[in-house]
Amino acid sequence: MQSGLNEIDDMIVHEKMQVALEYQNDAWADGRADGIEPENIADAAIAFAMRETIRLRGEEGAEALLESLRERML
Repeated sequence: MQSGLNEIDDMIVHEKMQVALEYQNDAWADGRADGIEPENIADAAIAFAMRETIRLRGEEGAEALLESLRERML
């Protein structure tokens, strides 16, 4: 029974991620349509994401996220 609940939870998280990505794609397209350069949109998105990560997880959580991203990039 627990396995089924975990699978459902994973599906819900995946679905929420897909919806969040759609929102971000829409915001990106709106910014581009308004003449905002992609570099500026990306910088603003990263700055906002880091502020929210610090607010939600603290500085150590934000640092862990950055380290994880760094490892994936390498």
